[in-house]
Amino acid sequence: MIQNDEAQHAVDLTPLGTEEEFVAMIDELVADDVPRVFALVEECGERADGWVIAWGMAFEDHAELVSVRRGMHGHFQSAENARRAFARRRKVRLVWATPERSPEQSDAASPR
Repeated sequence: MIQNDEAQHAVDLTPLGTEEEFVAMIDELVADDVPRVFALVEECGERADGWVIAWGMAFEDHAELVSVRRGMHGHFQSAENARRAFARRRKVRLVWATPERSPEQSDAASPR
């Protein structure tokens, strides 16, 4: 598939298969590149209470984070680095919202 900056030249290209085949290729592209969603949860006391303070997406080489309040956005090397940054003055847990897929699950989800 072509990249974003090449999309303007796509007008002259031949369609890649039928509509159904193209949708299947896009679905596979998205499934192969989906980030893992995580939350940073602040803990109050000793397991007395907790709340989500930020949501993030972990990519292969970095993590993006958006706070629930005050509109803070951050770019980190990893989800764990984001947790450490928020945990300097409070107890913060990293909670994965989506389970990590094994290679077998990834293969099973991809159309052949």
